[in-house]
Amino acid sequence: MLDRLNIVKQRFDEVSDLIIQPDIIADQKRYIQLNKEYKDLKEIVDKREEYILLTGNIEEANEIIEDGSDDEMVEMAKMQMEEAKEKLPQLEEEIKYMLIPKDPEDAKNAVIEIRAGTGGDEASIFAGDLHRMYTKYCQSKGWSVNVVDFNEGTSGGFKEVIFEVNGEDVYGTMKFEAGVHRVQRVPQTETQGRVHTSAATVMVLPEAEEFDVELNMSDVRIERTTSTGPGGQSVNTTYSAIKLHHEPTGIIVSCQDEKSQHKNLEKATKVLRSRLYERELQKKMEADSAKRKSMVSSGDRSAKIRTYNYPQGRVTDHRIGLTLYDLSKIMDGDIQKFIDELQLVENTEKLKESDVF
Repeated sequence: MLDRLNIVKQRFDEVSDLIIQPDIIADQKRYIQLNKEYKDLKEIVDKREEYILLTGNIEEANEIIEDGSDDEMVEMAKMQMEEAKEKLPQLEEEIKYMLIPKDPEDAKNAVIEIRAGTGGDEASIFAGDLHRMYTKYCQSKGWSVNVVDFNEGTSGGFKEVIFEVNGEDVYGTMKFEAGVHRVQRVPQTETQGRVHTSAATVMVLPEAEEFDVELNMSDVRIERTTSTGPGGQSVNTTYSAIKLHHEPTGIIVSCQDEKSQHKNLEKATKVLRSRLYERELQKKMEADSAKRKSMVSSGDRSAKIRTYNYPQGRVTDHRIGLTLYDLSKIMDGDIQKFIDELQLVENTEKLKESDVF
């Protein structure tokens, strides 16, 4: 393990030197990449120091015990060794997972799209419930949430809602939410008290930086329209809403959240860039899936990933077979348990595939 940690330390020293070079500082793309690498490596280097200290304590205690000339020192050494040996397995496990190669997309912000699926008005209401759940979760993490575009359902909720989330490691946390979410409950409009099944689809895209994907604006047709929905008379009469048509791919992105046309254009462009970037990643993932079969990140948008059963008060994640009987808290944004378990499964899969150990 120490050999691997020493290689990391060597790279950390190289990066530490590189990020203060004027030519690197002048190259924004390279500087951002190296700064992120520096931060990631520093966490491992700190653990390396902890590991060296702990193994050093064990060696030192062993020498004192073997010498055996001072009974009091031997007793202290035995306590020191016992304490260090208790901590070592946990530390080694932490380091093992830290050494797994990270997906560079995980550190990015995310664009999340929720669309009502089968189930009519009830599906729209459920899409609204999911939006509220994610908003509450993201806010609890200290992330900012901004709506880009929405299409309200006739009985509440959303037929479609798109929002961006900014913060630390957003995509790496939220990517597991992509897929079909199913709800089983008695709709408000149901007079017979029968349980209906509805669904909503969630897409999670890593937010692309300008340098991540080439977007030629000459390929984009910009349509300016009046906004719909709430916002007052001025919003509904001025041409502030933006619709972008990307001619080569047929991708269409709308944004009407802001009163300013310029801000709507900025937001819509960001979403378009992210969708183009996601297309590239999807192709890569499809190529990779021929080599590896992942339980939690297949990239299949049509895969049913989770069921929310209201009569039984349970939520089941079908990818890992985890059921939690805490539906009201989960719908209030407490989804961390699912995310932790999904991340653990992904890391375990990566550990098996990697040549870390």
